[in-house]
Amino acid sequence: MQFYGKAREAAAEILQAFKNPGSLPQPLANLFIRRRDDVPCRSWSWRNQLLVALHGYTDARGYRQWQQVGRHVKQGERAFHILAPLTKKWRDEKTCEEKVVVTGFRSVPVFGLEQTEGRSLPVADPEADGWLETLPLIEVARRWKLKVQAVDGDSVPFLGSFRRGKGILLGVRNLATWTHELLHAADHRLGNLQESGQHWRSETVAELGGAVLLCLLGRPEDADLGGCMRYVQKYAGAAGIEATEAGWRVVDRTCQAVALVLDTAQEIMQETMPLFAGTAP
Repeated sequence: MQFYGKAREAAAEILQAFKNPGSLPQPLANLFIRRRDDVPCRSWSWRNQLLVALHGYTDARGYRQWQQVGRHVKQGERAFHILAPLTKKWRDEKTCEEKVVVTGFRSVPVFGLEQTEGRSLPVADPEADGWLETLPLIEVARRWKLKVQAVDGDSVPFLGSFRRGKGILLGVRNLATWTHELLHAADHRLGNLQESGQHWRSETVAELGGAVLLCLLGRPEDADLGGCMRYVQKYAGAAGIEATEAGWRVVDRTCQAVALVLDTAQEIMQETMPLFAGTAP
C-alpha cells in the first residue's frame, strides 16, 4: 500500500505524544447536528430512526402518510417494520392520578422515500445534507457503496456509527468522528474488523487511524489528539492496557486501514483528472 509508510510515521509521532499527555490539547467539544426539516420520522424513537437509517433511508412513512403528501408506494416494494408502543391509561387508586403506561409494542410497516413516487417533497435539510458534501474523502465512502447520513444528534445515543456493509451515520459536526467511522469501514473492507461490539482493538484502530488520517491531510487541529488519547484509554484501560501500548499493538492494522483510504482516494483522483485535461483556456 502506497501510503503505509507515511501512516506509520504519523502514528509513531502521535503515540510518542501520548507519553506526555500534559502537552496534548483539550478534547474538542462536540457540535451536535440538529436537522431542521418537517419529516415525521424525526420524532420517532432513536431506535426506530436507526432502523430507518439501517435500511438506507432518510425519510420513511406509513402507506397512508405517503398518500397524504401526494406520493404512493411503487408496485412490488416491500415494507420494513418499526415498533410502535401500545399504551393504556392507568389510575392510581390512592392518589387518583391518571398515567399513560406502555404495555407492549406492535409492528408497524413503513416505506422509505425511494420506495415511493409522486409529488416532489421539499428539500429535507439543505444545511445538514450540504455539510456532508464538504467532508474530506466522502468520495471514498461512496466508492465503497456506503451511504453517509447526518442524523439528529440530540435523538440518537451515539456521535457516529458504522454499520457494516451499509453506511455511516453522523450525529456531530466533527471531522474526528467522521474519520473514525471511515477507518472502521476501511478496517472492515480489509477483513480485519472481526471483533463484535466496541472492542479495544477495533476502537483503537478507528480512533488512532482517524487522527493519523487527518494529520496526513494537514488538519492536525481536527485530529483532536487530546480526545483521541482519552478515547483510546477509555477502551484499552478497561482491558488493563495503557493507551500508548494499545496503539502499538494495532499499529500495523491501523496503518493498513489508513493506507487503504488514501490509496482509494488517489485512485478516484486519477480517474477524474483526465476528465479535466485540456479544458483550461
